[in-house]
Amino acid sequence: MSLTSLAVSSGSIFVFDLTTALTPVTFSDLVAVLSNPWVLATLIVIVAWYGSKFVTNRIRPRLEDRLRTSTTNLLLVAFRIAVVFYAFVPFAGLLGFRPQNVLLSFTVLSLILGAILAPVGRSYISGLFIVYNRPYEVGDMIELVEREERGYVEEITLGYTKVSTLENSFLVIPNESMRERDIRNLSADGERIRATITVDITYESDLDEACRLLEEAARSVDGVITDESTIRVGRSRFPADPKALVDEFADHGIRVVLKFWVEEPYLPAAIRSDVQRTAWDAFENADVEIAYPHTHVVFDETSGRAKIDLDSRDFDRNGDADRSAARDDPSEVDSR
Repeated sequence: MSLTSLAVSSGSIFVFDLTTALTPVTFSDLVAVLSNPWVLATLIVIVAWYGSKFVTNRIRPRLEDRLRTSTTNLLLVAFRIAVVFYAFVPFAGLLGFRPQNVLLSFTVLSLILGAILAPVGRSYISGLFIVYNRPYEVGDMIELVEREERGYVEEITLGYTKVSTLENSFLVIPNESMRERDIRNLSADGERIRATITVDITYESDLDEACRLLEEAARSVDGVITDESTIRVGRSRFPADPKALVDEFADHGIRVVLKFWVEEPYLPAAIRSDVQRTAWDAFENADVEIAYPHTHVVFDETSGRAKIDLDSRDFDRNGDADRSAARDDPSEVDSR
């Protein structure tokens, strides 16, 4: 039984044989389609794109267990770029490119792009140094010393470093700039950092009482490490418990420095404020006074009077008379 279909267009009737249209595609038909070089090249690119994405998603967890996150991202991106690049080779052949032509074109293009994209190239080279030297990692809290700004490293690429600040904003900084500026890694050997508070107390205050109150103020604030353990910094170890030390005898008082450790690197400002407020309240009820410059003006019985001794001066009356005459008659002075 033959299946037909009618179509009317511009007054004409067309008859379609649906039996031929519904004929199943055979393997030979598929081979004939794939024998077209353009179809085959397109299929290779599609398989390379999605295949490389599938492979990178599968091997990412294993690489992250052995390598740092930034190194893993770099390797996987390089792998995908290489796969897709080689997938475009058939297209280059269809367009008439030959290896020697491609090499010449690549050389000329490299010279042009090298002159135009030199700043970008410097950032990428700096990115390689950052990945190799590992001054910071994804998840570390860093401080940009010049900007006095802190944040977490969200992403490290060859071109830039992405930092999430404590103000809930993002900083995208070229790696060239990151290499040239001073960066403090606050979580390289753990998130605990040391905070310092400087207080000047008067010479009449009780020094021992002031040190004790400062240490107790630090211990009473949440977030301050108060155990008796030590914290390793490089090859040295420091006591974790808050400690008040006499720094120097200043002009207006005794300078005391309170040093303590904070558990979280993004809390020092708030914790320092709480410690200082607690210490202020403690000083109010103790024999401790914060020093500040005083100005003391002293008046005696001679204040407000100018003392002039005329007897000690060599007062030449004749000289004064001559000067008066010169002003009145200059010719008289010349005749003398």
